[in-house]
Amino acid sequence: MIHRVFLAGAGGAIGRRLTPLLVAAGHPVVGTTRSIEKADTIRELGAEAVVVDVFDAAALARAVAVAAPDIVIHQLTDLPRGLDPSKMDEAVQRNARIRTEGTRHLVDAAVAAGVRRLIAQSIAWAYAPGAEPYDENAPLDLAAEGRRAVSVGGVVALERTVLGAPLEGIVLRYGQLYGPGTGADVRDGASPVHVDDAARAALLALDHGGPGVYNVTDDEPAAAKDWIPEIARLAGAKPPRHLPAWVVRLVAGKGVTLLSTDLRGNSNAKARAELGFAPRFPRWREGFAAVFAAAPERAATAA
Repeated sequence: MIHRVFLAGAGGAIGRRLTPLLVAAGHPVVGTTRSIEKADTIRELGAEAVVVDVFDAAALARAVAVAAPDIVIHQLTDLPRGLDPSKMDEAVQRNARIRTEGTRHLVDAAVAAGVRRLIAQSIAWAYAPGAEPYDENAPLDLAAEGRRAVSVGGVVALERTVLGAPLEGIVLRYGQLYGPGTGADVRDGASPVHVDDAARAALLALDHGGPGVYNVTDDEPAAAKDWIPEIARLAGAKPPRHLPAWVVRLVAGKGVTLLSTDLRGNSNAKARAELGFAPRFPRWREGFAAVFAAAPERAATAA
């Protein structure tokens, strides 16, 4: 079925991978950004571009009404380039505001425009410590403290707003993103997922799955203690508990920033069964190897 799609955050890491998938499938796409420069990129990807700030509720409502979509996809984030650790404290606050206030504005605009389904980006590393791998029934970490508490609070607000709206709300809890255009502080992260697989999950959610929450990770639930040593091996470093700075910079350049080993595994069984999700990179070893193979000269230089 062909849908008219309003993609909020079309200029982001997932948005830039998702837009051409939607266009190739025949869906007319209106993509948003706050940046005039990114608007040109969105147009080059085949979508109509709209420059709008999600915190301007009236302008956002007008944009959605004019676009007249039947499906809205929420891929909005506000993170610094390369996830610069020195900027992450402020970024986490901004990102939480997008998930709370921004999501509320987007959902209100979608409901007013008669949108049938809304698909929203969430994260798979907000679960409370417990038995692994985490499935969608596991509780979120409401007892979190510090920066993690801010992130989890934003996630809770986003998911309640989307799932409580009078439309078909679907929440995709993405695992640790890696691949082109990504970068993440995985201090509290989850099983990995390639950015292209994350985009494919959103495409599948247009026509598959009922309202609810879905973990979007690869097929091999893994904690950081399993896959950080593999990153080090691919980068030509010994597998320490904390990677040396040059490895962090190298991996960040390839789309994965590793700052800690406090990571846990997630199950994607529900997404496979109900969305038809089948990741191109079902195992993180294959995906990481592909990312490194795409730029071998960087590894040689860094080493």
